[in-house]
Amino acid sequence: MKRIGGGIWTSWRIPGLNQVGQTGWTIRVFIRRHLLCYYETVNNDDGVLHSYSVIFSLGSFMMNSIVPPDAKGRRIICDGDYATVRYVGPVPPSPELWLGVEWDNPQRGKHSGCHQGTQYFICSHPTGGSFIRPKKVCFGVDFIAAIKNRYGFEDKQSEKDQEVAAIVIGKKTVELVGFQRIQQIKSQLNKLTEISLRECVVCDSGQKGEIFQTCPNIMSLNLSKNLLSWDKVADIACQLKKLEILDLSENKLGVPSDLVSFTSAFINLRVLCLNGTGVMWTEVLMYSPMWPLLEELYLASNNITVLERPVNTLQSLKILDLLNNKLIDENQLQHIAYLPRLEQLIISNTGISSIHFPDVGYGCKSAMFPSLRSLAVNNNKIADWSFINELDKLQCLQSLNCKNNPIMESNKNIETVKQLIIAKIGNLKFLDKSEILPKERQGAELDYRKIFGNDWLQAGGHQNPEKNRPNEEFLADHPRYKLLCSKYGAPEEGELKQEKPFTLKNQLLTLTIVCPDKPNQKPIEKKLPDSMTIQKVKGLLHRLLRIPGSNLRLSYKSTKMESREITLQNDLKSLAFYSVENGDCILVRW
Repeated sequence: MKRIGGGIWTSWRIPGLNQVGQTGWTIRVFIRRHLLCYYETVNNDDGVLHSYSVIFSLGSFMMNSIVPPDAKGRRIICDGDYATVRYVGPVPPSPELWLGVEWDNPQRGKHSGCHQGTQYFICSHPTGGSFIRPKKVCFGVDFIAAIKNRYGFEDKQSEKDQEVAAIVIGKKTVELVGFQRIQQIKSQLNKLTEISLRECVVCDSGQKGEIFQTCPNIMSLNLSKNLLSWDKVADIACQLKKLEILDLSENKLGVPSDLVSFTSAFINLRVLCLNGTGVMWTEVLMYSPMWPLLEELYLASNNITVLERPVNTLQSLKILDLLNNKLIDENQLQHIAYLPRLEQLIISNTGISSIHFPDVGYGCKSAMFPSLRSLAVNNNKIADWSFINELDKLQCLQSLNCKNNPIMESNKNIETVKQLIIAKIGNLKFLDKSEILPKERQGAELDYRKIFGNDWLQAGGHQNPEKNRPNEEFLADHPRYKLLCSKYGAPEEGELKQEKPFTLKNQLLTLTIVCPDKPNQKPIEKKLPDSMTIQKVKGLLHRLLRIPGSNLRLSYKSTKMESREITLQNDLKSLAFYSVENGDCILVRW
């Protein structure tokens, strides 16, 4: 430092906080009366001298006073947009300190980190970078400050709170102003078990041990869309010994610096949300030792395309959400098929069109996904019934969500499609969140057995078990048909008769109505249209016999199969559907 003519010359060394190997800049400045009047910069890489004559306030030039020393790599927010700091330093000829940032939204930027031929930092997108002044950005607040801001625990004191407490130290009395208010705030924070700090610009844990002393009972914590890294998250979590649920969605977390030591920070964690964080499956496997007891993992919208088999990790996982990740093919699912406790898998909007469990053939149960109970495949490209057939191989599958797939539009009547799915998957109890009642399952299976009965006969099926030899193609298309025949009996020829067209000649059937449990009730002969539904038949019998319609149970005996009684199970089906013909006998019980 040298004084000259009422001012001073001095040199400042600016470290090279960049990504392209520069060692930094040396700046010689001439300062008079708190104004920076002249400065020279020397690039330490090329030794070139650049001189500038300017007048700036010293405070403006020393903007780095508000820039954290670890600014490079930090997350920031500017005018509502999020970015990562890639460079901190001068951008000549400007005398000010600049931040080179890479925006999460590349449309917000202007370049790739290059200015006037100099590459200051590198962006993953050609227009993802910008230089901005430090005064325009927010580096965030610490965890406790964010809680106080969000939940209104401010340190402002009302007149009522201006109470004075006193303690004696030695021979002196010390007054504690606002002591009651402070204790009240600490008591309130101590009781918190669920916290949401979404979009509260949290960037740091604050003073060491402050979280543990202030709010140690937090069990559920939402830190989505903040300015955090894995290291900062671990600093917070290690002070929350009861933490079980953690949401880190929409944070660009980077790479943890020490996986081994961070394990203790998440020792009790059961639920983790990493939606929209940009994390890849390989990174999930790399980080997973940090979460030894994890049961639920949410990875929606992360551009995950490939999966790998977890080895000695994620073995306690029960729920895995891969929503909105475009898997390259259905074979990727085989990599996660042996997670022993996985009960719920969400692969909606992943682009899959088929699925295959190659360890067993049709009609058998697979060892893959041994505990899977719930599967969501909404908004995919599923168009073939072989997908549904494969799902019957799963040992425990009870719930399926498959809305907005081409297969659901394969029939004009969506209810018919649902009935086919129910019949094809034997253990299913919920379809698109609607419970499947036993009566509905029985109706679906009986309908399925009848609909494909003629195909079964043409493929070599026969009512005589010794002659029943349907071909492999039919069995592959209808893996459960053989089981349904064992459950309900093989379809009789009369059942498989095609419905007649609705004409005047065919619309009336002469039927005999009998009450077998009421021998004193005389048989009644009625003419009914074959299009009449079972529900309407019950209504007619309610009025005719003066009996409760809700308790009626109907069946019929055909003149062609007098030894067999066929239940009229589905109230919405017609008499023609059950192949009721002229001269048949309707049996009524209640």
